[in-house]
Formats: sequence, C-alpha cells, structure tokens
Amino acid sequence: MARAINRREALKLIGGAAASLPLARWSGNVGLPQGGAPPRDAPNIIFIMTDDQRQDAMSAYGNKILKTPNMDRIAAGGIRFTEAFVTNALCAPSRASILTGLYSHAHGVITNGDGPVYRNQPGLRDDQITFVHLLRQAGYHTALVGKWHIRSWPTGFDQWIILPGQGSYHDPNMIANGVRVKMRGHVEDVIGDQALTFLQNRPKDKPFCLLYQFKAPHRAWLPAARFEKMFDDIDIPTPRTFEDRLEGRPEAVRKAEMAIADMPDFRDRGAPETLPRQERKRRNLQLLVKNYYRVLLGVDENVGRVLDFLDKNGLAENTIIVYTSDNGFFLGEHGLFDKRLMYEPSIRVPMLVRFPARVKSGQVDSTHIVLNIDVAPTLLNLAGVPVPSWMHGRSWLPLLERQETPWRDAFLYEYYEYPAVHCVRKNRGVRTDRWKLIHFWEQPEEWELYDLKNDSDETNNLANRPEHSERVRILRAKLAELRREVGDMDPPSPAPSVLPCTSGIGRG
Repeated sequence: MARAINRREALKLIGGAAASLPLARWSGNVGLPQGGAPPRDAPNIIFIMTDDQRQDAMSAYGNKILKTPNMDRIAAGGIRFTEAFVTNALCAPSRASILTGLYSHAHGVITNGDGPVYRNQPGLRDDQITFVHLLRQAGYHTALVGKWHIRSWPTGFDQWIILPGQGSYHDPNMIANGVRVKMRGHVEDVIGDQALTFLQNRPKDKPFCLLYQFKAPHRAWLPAARFEKMFDDIDIPTPRTFEDRLEGRPEAVRKAEMAIADMPDFRDRGAPETLPRQERKRRNLQLLVKNYYRVLLGVDENVGRVLDFLDKNGLAENTIIVYTSDNGFFLGEHGLFDKRLMYEPSIRVPMLVRFPARVKSGQVDSTHIVLNIDVAPTLLNLAGVPVPSWMHGRSWLPLLERQETPWRDAFLYEYYEYPAVHCVRKNRGVRTDRWKLIHFWEQPEEWELYDLKNDSDETNNLANRPEHSERVRILRAKLAELRREVGDMDPPSPAPSVLPCTSGIGRG
C-alpha cells in the first residue's frame, strides 16, 4: 500500500531527489533501452494540456470576455492553428491518441471506463510505445506533472506526479512515482509548483520533456478563491443555438442526456427547486460559463509561471511548447453541455506551437486540418527522433516552417462510450473543410449531414434530403476509405441494436 508523505517529500520526489529512492516498477520504459546520447542542441519540450478547453476559450482565439495573456504569449511567439480537432471527443481516448499518435480503436483506450459496461476497461497496453518512450530512449529526461486520466500507470517517465482519476480542485491527493501524497492548495497552483520544481532540479546535462497537464476546465469548475468573483458583473451572451429544439436531428442526439437545463452541478447555489426549467437553463449557462472561465484563469497564471522560468533561465529559445486540450466542450450550444458528439464545439481545440529556434512567430494557420494524433510525430520530428511508420498522425514540421506539402483534406472521427454517462450513442464520421457526415451505426442506424459553409451552427441536417443523396454517397465512400487506412474494421453485420442507457446526466 502506498504511504502518505508530506508536501516537502513530494517535491523531492518530483524534483530530482527521486534518484535516491526506488521508483515504482511502472515508471520505466516498456522494454526499450534507456539513455541514448541526444544531439548537443536537442530541443527541450514542454507539452501543455488542459481538460475540456474548447478552442475559443482563449483570448488568442478571439474570446472577448476571458483574457488569457500567457496562453496568448505562446500563440504570439509561434503558430496558432484554427482548424485543430480531436479524433475522439472524450478525455482518456484522446489523451492516449496524443501519446501514441494512433486512433483510439488502435491503441485500445476507447472509453473513460465509465458505466457498468466499461468500468473494468484497461488503460494502455504494457507494450504500447508512446512518444515519451521514444524520447527517453533517445536520451531525454522525461517527466509528467498533473492530470493523467488513463486507466494504467504512466510509463516512459523518469519522474511523475499525477492526480488519481479526475482529481480534486482543492487540496488534491496525488501520486508521486507510486507514492500517495496529500497536497494543499488549488490544484492548478499545485501542478504549477510541481512543474517549476521539476524544471529547477532537472538534470542539466540532458534535454527534457515535460508533460504539464491541468485539471481545468473539467467539471465541477471550482476556482481558486482569488478568482471566485471574476465575471460577476458580466452577463454571458447566449449562443445562437441556445434554444435549438434539435428538430431534424437523429434520435441519438435528441436522447443524449446533455441538456444544460438538467445539469445538477449548480443546484446547491441558491436556486429554488421550483425554478421553471427555462429560467434554470439560463441560470445554469451563466454559472457554467463563468466558472469554466474562472478555472482557466488559474491555468493561465500557471502557464505564465513556467514561461517566465524559461525566459529567466535562457531556455525559451530552444524549448518547444505545444499547448492543446483533450477535447472541446458545449457551453450552451444546442442547449447542451459536455462533449462526445461530433459537433464543432466538442471537437475543436486550441493548438499552439512555439519554438523560437525554428518556428517564426506570429503565424496563424487557418488552412490545414491538424489533429491530436499529430502531436506525437510532430514532437519526435522536431526532436530529431525517427517517427514510427505505424503512427496514424503526421508531423507538422512542414507547416511550421511554411513549406508547401500535400496535406489531408478530411479526417475520421470515432466515439465508442455507450451505454455510459450522458448516453451518447456510438458514432463515427468524416469532416472535410466544408462537409460533415456523422453515422450512428448501431440499430436504429441514423445519419447527419451538415454544410459547414452555409450552416456553421449545424442546425440543418441534410442527410435525408434527396438533393443531397450524391453528397452523402461521396462522403460515405470517403468515410470508408479513411477507416480502411487506419485499420478500423466494420462492426458485425447486421450492426447490433442499441442497448438501453440509464446512466443519466451524472457528474462525469
């Protein structure tokens, strides 16, 4: 059984003194030889990831209410991608895809492990190689700080300190190299402290790779005390589709338990039980968005602390920073909250890259589709480490250096966690620069088609319109082609019938 230790001991564990302590067996490198000699000028890497941060929850992406000066520093110092998406809008599958460069059906982490059907689902396989393993093999010193949220222990890291499961916003429990630790303070500040301790005490004779991963802005949106009154004097605008009745949408969408009016999170904050549903819906929007923004202020501050450290210690020029999130989030669009569906607020994420030594500052790429599965090959490529041919993602190096290169014109999306919390049925789809086709493949089979050029809010489902039958045929063929390319096999024929879902709206 892991023992409880105090905060000072925890700082030693993550900060470098861990070399004198036995690391848990899972902190090794999955059978790969350790410690090659990296090139003398090998870049350092800091990969920053939030949880459930939609793309426009950052002032660099045009948010007029939420100010994120430190996230904006990364954007201004490098490149900001606007056409950035995840291939599965669910936390654990997306995180595993980032690590492996693979679609979730290939790495095997297809759900969060929620609900009775999936609670025993394993995490990443013991033999699954990630970009962290490959960097460590090449001589990098590797560390993980913050939220992990995969049902297997971290591997490939010299040092790690993680939140168990979702973790808590206040005084979180953590696990440092296999030892349980009770921390004091707000979780984003604790994670920031740990990141700085690692940077201060890291081996100075090796390049480092730090995964710096926050809990926010995941549910239940409990900000640090210093941010609790922020935005009190602001009325959050309602999205254009806030009153969407989901007419013409599949039953799979209408029955998903994601209505913002029904979310239970704010019932203890002074609203009478008899509040009419429409008033509760508007009230929940205000509370949700304000608290979502408040916890992101804590993230931004702690991003700034690390950026300041790099500047003060002469490390900024040769340090790659990638900033992203594991998926997006509905903030009232279509009257919904959470993610999972293949609609734009759910699948769009921020994607920033700063690397002053090689990437020109002030760039905005609004043309190329970039994906979470591209992170692994990109970081390996920038570090001069060979990219495995089995990775599904592609390196952004030619895009970062503004080279002409053939690029993807569409991508595959997949989602598998059903029946489980929020009751979103299994679906997959294809998105191009203009069109999106979504397929709920279990019986009763249902389709959605959206013209994103003329219907960016995705309110007019064209899938069953005769005049769009040829477009559906073309996109179905493209969907099949993309699935073949990544080894995504067809389900049994006929497809299974939909199981009943009683997991409810939950707190997951």
